[in-house]
This record gives sequence, C-alpha cells and structure tokens, in this order.
Amino acid sequence: MSEAVKIYTIPTCSDCNFAKRYLKERNVPYTEYNCEENPAYAEEVRELTGKSIVPTIVINGRVFIGFADNLDEIRKLIP
Repeated sequence: MSEAVKIYTIPTCSDCNFAKRYLKERNVPYTEYNCEENPAYAEEVRELTGKSIVPTIVINGRVFIGFADNLDEIRKLIP
C-alpha cells in the first residue's frame, strides 16, 4: 500500500477502536487523528465528508464514513 491510511477518531468511539484493531491485526500502518484532542482534525473530517462522524477513514484517497458499515469495501483495499 503506497499511501498511509488515515483514521480520524475520538477515544470513546467503539467503531474507531474496532477499525484500529482491524488495521493493527493486519500490520497496516496508519496515522490516527484524534478529533477530541485537536479541533482542526474535526474540521478536516467536515471538509472531507460534510459531516462530523468518526471514524472517518481515508485509504489511498478513498474516504469512508464509519468502519462497520464499510467493512466489505475496506476489506477489498486491506485484505
């Protein structure tokens, strides 16, 4: 995978934690952006999606809002 995975999260989000665990189990490097610690990250999510929903996951330029609802598509990019 040429481009790093980005994941926008907040600490209390169970779907965020599932997404991070999924990536770790597959040894996929990712950069986490904690929207609770840095409001600028929350603004990036709004710019990317028009919404304020985490996790927002960016894989090779593709933006996914939520993890569980997008797992089938994410699996195609991260087996």
